[in-house]
Amino acid sequence: MIITGFLATGAELSSKPGSLPRLRLAADGRGFETEQGRPFVPFGVNYFRPGQGWAPQLWKTFDAEATRKDFALMKQFGVNCVRVFLTYGSFLMETNRVSPEALAKFDEFLALAEEAGIYVHPTGPDHWEGLPPWAKGDRIADEVVLGALEEFWKQFAARYRHRSVLFAYDLLNEPEVKWDTSPMREKWNRWLEKKYTGADQIAQSWGLTNQNLNLGSIPIPPKEDCAGCKRLLDFQHFREDIADEWTRRQVAAIKSADPQALVTVGLIQWSVPSAIAACWHYSAFRPERQARFLDFMEIHFYPLANGHYEYQNEEEEAKNLAYLEGVVREVARFNKPVIIAEFGWYGGGKLNYGNHAPATEEQQAQWCRKLVESTAGLACGWLNWGFYDQPEAGDVSQLIGLVKANGETKAWGREFRQLAERYGSRKLPFPKLGPQPEMDWDLCITSAAEGARFRQAYLEAWRNSR
Repeated sequence: MIITGFLATGAELSSKPGSLPRLRLAADGRGFETEQGRPFVPFGVNYFRPGQGWAPQLWKTFDAEATRKDFALMKQFGVNCVRVFLTYGSFLMETNRVSPEALAKFDEFLALAEEAGIYVHPTGPDHWEGLPPWAKGDRIADEVVLGALEEFWKQFAARYRHRSVLFAYDLLNEPEVKWDTSPMREKWNRWLEKKYTGADQIAQSWGLTNQNLNLGSIPIPPKEDCAGCKRLLDFQHFREDIADEWTRRQVAAIKSADPQALVTVGLIQWSVPSAIAACWHYSAFRPERQARFLDFMEIHFYPLANGHYEYQNEEEEAKNLAYLEGVVREVARFNKPVIIAEFGWYGGGKLNYGNHAPATEEQQAQWCRKLVESTAGLACGWLNWGFYDQPEAGDVSQLIGLVKANGETKAWGREFRQLAERYGSRKLPFPKLGPQPEMDWDLCITSAAEGARFRQAYLEAWRNSR
């Protein structure tokens, strides 16, 4: 049975091609709406299907009829938006040309989504289907790659500028600035030359004595935590500058072709440094800085507050819910809509890697429901990682779907349908949250221990506010 009432406008979002209204930011800047002013809450999934290998080869194995059936099935669960990965291997093997064959497949994908009344959220070129030689190095700081991406977006956004089925562009899935690459070494020295008047000033700022620094060949700091150390802090700020420039240039390329396009980037959760392995683990895509360039914010979240969440007790759940709120709250500070564009966890058996405890479908459904409910208003959209369970995966994607690999509905699928009806067509007010500690960002990006201390303080405040 097709579920009704979960879409932004009901009859507005009919299944006829070309009938989806264009989406825009809501007037208050806290959500999305149609051109007619009706609220729209992206409630959906990331799309790939079983039988495509891991990583999934969606475009190399594209099956239009299977995709049509998948969209029809998604509609039964209240899905109104799908996030889908574009790839270098299919779309961008040349620096100045987007593959016509891949574009033809994407054209068909859009038509099928529009026919089903589902918006599409494409994510920029990634490695899933292989990389050309010129993109196998540093895909954030390398000028050849960044120039190719600018050209890609100009061609892509120009082609689809009138397609209202496109919800928004996501520049890349979980970008992270690398630590020590040839482009990073070169740009690091240029950054230092711009900030400081000379090597003596650098040495004084960093507290170095009896060391000869030569501008132009100053090495990148080691991957070692050093709480508040000026040299490491300079390098982390330099990495943030690299991330900013990467985002700024691609957004400008898209807007030059389609000024109305909505643009975001899918931030990994350690873009907020409250739970990082060490200073090098910080992605350097700082939400406060990225927000200047983006129409709305996206964050991904998985329950990793204290290792691999295994549903063992309420304390473990509380640590992850508090960690979740802290991350989403930080991303939501900048008066822009926030979507949790990847979330979920495993349920319905035992993962075939590691020594993780098995989990029931009901445990998966409970965690995912609590994630949505506890972030409602802070976030104004949610996209589960995967529609299907993915047996070929090497991670929790094996058991993360709304449905099993054979299409059989899981407990989370039933819960998802209810949540879609509850949240998918109404404006979500910003919640009233209790007082929480402020993160010392610069301290946390130079010391994982400081991030852990902040997370513990946040947990205690979170408990007191229950």
